[in-house]
Amino acid sequence: MSEGRGRSAGRHRPDRRHLRRAVWLALVVTVLWSSSWVIIRFGLDDEGLEPITFAGLRYAAASLVLLAGALSRPTTREQLRSVLRSGWAELATLGLVFYAITQGAQFVALDHQPAATTSLVLSLTPLVVVVLSGRSLGERPSGRQVAGAATVAAGAGLYFSGSLGATTAGMIAAAVALIANALSALLGRRVHRVEGTVPLVTTTVSMTVGASALLVAGLAVEGWPHLTARALLIVAWLAVVNTAAAFTLWNLSLRHLTAAESVAINNTMLIQIAILGWIFLSEVPGPGQLVGIALVTAGVVASQRTGAAT
Repeated sequence: MSEGRGRSAGRHRPDRRHLRRAVWLALVVTVLWSSSWVIIRFGLDDEGLEPITFAGLRYAAASLVLLAGALSRPTTREQLRSVLRSGWAELATLGLVFYAITQGAQFVALDHQPAATTSLVLSLTPLVVVVLSGRSLGERPSGRQVAGAATVAAGAGLYFSGSLGATTAGMIAAAVALIANALSALLGRRVHRVEGTVPLVTTTVSMTVGASALLVAGLAVEGWPHLTARALLIVAWLAVVNTAAAFTLWNLSLRHLTAAESVAINNTMLIQIAILGWIFLSEVPGPGQLVGIALVTAGVVASQRTGAAT
């Protein structure tokens, strides 16, 4: 919390209000992000959108919204010029990995198997990040991280032991998305460690590059989609509300949340997606799968709650 250094006792109450608002704001954002998985399935199943082109349309439209926001402010305009002069290569790499590969593979996975199954695979991202960062930085995992990994493994084993509707194509795509997501997390850490980095600018540049590549690939492989009015509404909602607006609100919430708090809130998405899939997609998990989801969530949270904020 950046505030809370008030000169009187009365200053503590606004801090608690700010924290509560930040928590609720972050939870709203996670609900928006979780609902994306259901909305994507509607676009894929009901509207017949092809996954790669669908993903490209969503993020290309969102990047235009973010670009308009960045260009509307003098400070971000200057930061954008600076990035385009010097740091664009690293951001372009991040965009290709996180948007072109991760999101493209995620949409393909959702096209072939239940949302909760794909979500559970991608929830393993923090553990893969720990392994990759450990190998690249020579850092040994903590006891908490080892215990968290064991809990995740037990939960995943329990979940996948049931009838979950996974497919070979879906699991391969989810595995690609998992690895690319972990790599993009490491790349993102490097990008955001640069002093003076503005999240709006870095996200706008990386998303524009990745979305452009994704859309071009989708159109080349899948052809131009038949966009009904409902399909356009789905793409617009995902782009404007669940991507551009959600990103902005999430960064607002981070002003008052610690890294550990934001991680814990973000990890509620696994359960949210399972519930939303149950309600809207008739993806009914069995008792074993529910316990597995709970164990995976607990394990991921435990593995990330190291002594220092990450």
